[in-house]
Amino acid sequence: MSSEARHSWSAAAIGDAQRAEYIGFLHREPFVIDAYRLGFTVGVREDYSYQSKLRNVEVPIEILDNDFRNPDLDRYIKRFEQSEPSIGMLGDAYDRQEARRYNQAGRELKRKFPGTEVIIVPKCHEAIDVIDEDMILGYPMGYSDQTADEYTDIVDWRGRRVHLLGASPTKQYPVIEELTQPRVTGEEPADIVGVDWNGVHLAALHGEYFSPHGYGSADHLSIRETVRESLRHIRSYWKSRGVWPTVEKDRTPLTAEPMDPVWAADGSRATVNGLEDAIVVEYENGQTLAYRSEHERDRVEYRAGLTPTEVHD
Repeated sequence: MSSEARHSWSAAAIGDAQRAEYIGFLHREPFVIDAYRLGFTVGVREDYSYQSKLRNVEVPIEILDNDFRNPDLDRYIKRFEQSEPSIGMLGDAYDRQEARRYNQAGRELKRKFPGTEVIIVPKCHEAIDVIDEDMILGYPMGYSDQTADEYTDIVDWRGRRVHLLGASPTKQYPVIEELTQPRVTGEEPADIVGVDWNGVHLAALHGEYFSPHGYGSADHLSIRETVRESLRHIRSYWKSRGVWPTVEKDRTPLTAEPMDPVWAADGSRATVNGLEDAIVVEYENGQTLAYRSEHERDRVEYRAGLTPTEVHD
């Protein structure tokens, strides 16, 4: 092995490769408020606009994700230009042609918005080489229809800037080690730019918080408190593994309670805490109502003849 290759395996070099620039959490208000205060980089999916419509809840959209179930690149770019996030998860490329299209769109966004980071998720082996070196490769884990190990080998991601998509931190970290640790074949480590995982909200709905040692019972906590507890454990875990960013961003204080009224289906005023388990629906007549169940929603909409414009669950 050359002296240059040996140098690349120094402890400092591996530590730098594993140190992320951001840890993402994409969700709605009020959960992103707590994540933002804890130092996470927050954002939303392009088709989601819940917190952006609450007048005094100013949560920045730092990451803009795409609607992977209904992808539309033109729609995404329009939302991107409105929000101007610092990180854009552009889309999933299932073949070389799609990779080229996303790559060209990424080039254009980076030209219009200097300093923007663009993530493209290669969903086939052939897509990787099409994507420019200055783009971030999204490494699919979690609930993806295809995970990276189904169509690539770890070596395919070495030497590239990588963002791990989905899966808990305790599942992500072994992958980070595989992507960065020395190999006898000499490939340089991947540069772990970021990770994200939003599964703590689903766990909270089941009465559990995440910890590196397993899930704990949160029956004594509210949904919001449970998510916050999980986020604290995630931050602590990534710090202990040397993945949490060294330089944390300055955080502007945020308002936690919305000014705009949301009403429960029974006519009472609904608070933010009361919305955590609710189905929140906006209607053409300007109303925003919160329901305890789909059954309650169906009954009220049928009787009142309401036409929904947007649903937040």
